[in-house]
Amino acid sequence: MRFPTPQSGASLILSFRLREKTTVLLGSGPLAASRAFSALEADSRVIVISRGGKQAACDELQWRADHGQLTIIDLNTLPGSDTNTAEDRDIEGIEDFLLTTDKNISFICITDTISGSPTRRSRLSAERIYKLCKARNILVNTTDIPDLCDFSFTSTHRFEGSSGSKTPLQVGVTTNGQGCRLAGRVRRDIVSKLPKDVGLAVERVGRMRELARDNLSLTRGSNSGDAVPGEDCYEDSGVSTPNRPVPQRDGGETTAEIAVRRMKWVAQISEYWSLQKLSRLTDGEIRVILSGSGREESPGSELASIPASSMHSLRFRTPGRILLVGSGPGHPSLLTLATHTALTKLADLVLSDKLVPDAILALVPSNVEIRIAKKFPGNAEGAQNEMMEVAVDAARRGLTVVRLKQGDPVVYGRAGEEVLYFRERGFEPIVVPGVSSAIAGPTLAGIPVTQRGAAESLFLCTGVGRKGKEVQLPGYERSRTLVILMGVARLSGVVSSLSEPQAETDRRRTGKAYPPHTPTAIIERASMPDQRVLESTLRDVVKALDSLGEQRPPGMIIVGWAVLALWGKGNVDVLDEGAENNDEQRVIEWLGGPEAAWRVREGIQEGWECL
Repeated sequence: MRFPTPQSGASLILSFRLREKTTVLLGSGPLAASRAFSALEADSRVIVISRGGKQAACDELQWRADHGQLTIIDLNTLPGSDTNTAEDRDIEGIEDFLLTTDKNISFICITDTISGSPTRRSRLSAERIYKLCKARNILVNTTDIPDLCDFSFTSTHRFEGSSGSKTPLQVGVTTNGQGCRLAGRVRRDIVSKLPKDVGLAVERVGRMRELARDNLSLTRGSNSGDAVPGEDCYEDSGVSTPNRPVPQRDGGETTAEIAVRRMKWVAQISEYWSLQKLSRLTDGEIRVILSGSGREESPGSELASIPASSMHSLRFRTPGRILLVGSGPGHPSLLTLATHTALTKLADLVLSDKLVPDAILALVPSNVEIRIAKKFPGNAEGAQNEMMEVAVDAARRGLTVVRLKQGDPVVYGRAGEEVLYFRERGFEPIVVPGVSSAIAGPTLAGIPVTQRGAAESLFLCTGVGRKGKEVQLPGYERSRTLVILMGVARLSGVVSSLSEPQAETDRRRTGKAYPPHTPTAIIERASMPDQRVLESTLRDVVKALDSLGEQRPPGMIIVGWAVLALWGKGNVDVLDEGAENNDEQRVIEWLGGPEAAWRVREGIQEGWECL
């Protein structure tokens, strides 16, 4: 088995919390002012040490010193022998400062070594300062001398909110010393492609996390009697997927269980809801979301603004209608013309599943309200009922409701339940087919679900049954491709069901077990720019997925010989008589050698950006 080989030349990119810590800057020019500003925004204390003190500092540092934001120390006032050279006195003074200061120093930035400066500190002096700091475990950045740097600064942008105030969201880009100016350009390109309200979205999600914790007294040492939730309930803790199953709500949960569930809902919202939707969340809407019950009532919503019909009104309202529409796998160019028309010309209200990406929702006119289903782990049934009730209510008011579902609405999209629900209440919905991700996803990953000589049939199933129950998976047939939707979060259980001996899986699998070397692929975010394809075998796919860290829902699992059918020169003879005798070697060659256990491919095929 072979894991990814580390490739040197990168940096470990971290974000530091510097409250109650000190950053020391040597030098008092514009670069020192820039470093000081960054440290102040990180809530660090800042001390500037330079020859000549405040009077020799640049205007910005003088201003900040006058306003109490930082302290400037004249290097000439620090202890040092008059008989020594200026460089030796510098070192003595800095060493005395480090020995006597009671400040908790985290970083020292030597900025007076900048190239081209007529008063540039010598390399020898910088080396001596670097050694002093290293002896005290203080990290150092030395301008324009990379080998005297323990860390470097990224090209950073901090996003603003609606009133011009700064938000918590920052992005940083580094080229690891290969082109600082280019890093700035890349950073600008990244920022320009993000919505302007992305910082507000971060603020509102932070507020949601705060309310989720405050409402449940989620602090360590809580005296509620329940176990305190661990890292699993926080969406940025390194947990690989926000779709990790939790039981359906039963009303008998402990405080800790409620905490875990609600923080998972926050993770789901962060993953699926559009940034625009997140940026506009009010505290009232957040509380409704966290309550997991009741209908969302937002101020100014379309439903609230349309009055009930009146016999005295001169406005004649036509009966409303409901359209169940498939949005395809995610790429806007894979929308059907009918779906595009429904979204852009017919909709008065769009009720969207959480998996529908921003690129699709962006097509909806700005005057049309969009609501996103709160189908989070453990809350799917309640959220489904809520969306159906909202659709009926809106249709009774004369609106055209577009119920937007990912992929095709009848392929594990609960369209059947909704058709019967709406029909019972007097509305016969129009079902608009969509391109199913079960077919499009493998195709976009270069995997044909059927292929002459490799796969003669296709079996499509779900990885989770109603209310989270296990499903019975099909047994192994060499000529069949198995596509499993909604199973990645339960991958370990799916693999066990497929591969374990029959006696242990009677209720989880019909038929014989799959060979451990059966080619297996996981496709995440199919058709989107961040599509990722993991190719491995049934034996190693769980370890392979774990090695990738954070997952990218939605995802699907493909099992069968179609996975390698079109790789390289192709494998379209696997159904020939006696071909199974060469399976092990076939898989080794496909993955790239006997030590290779998996392969990862990022992004969609070149050229799709033009479609």
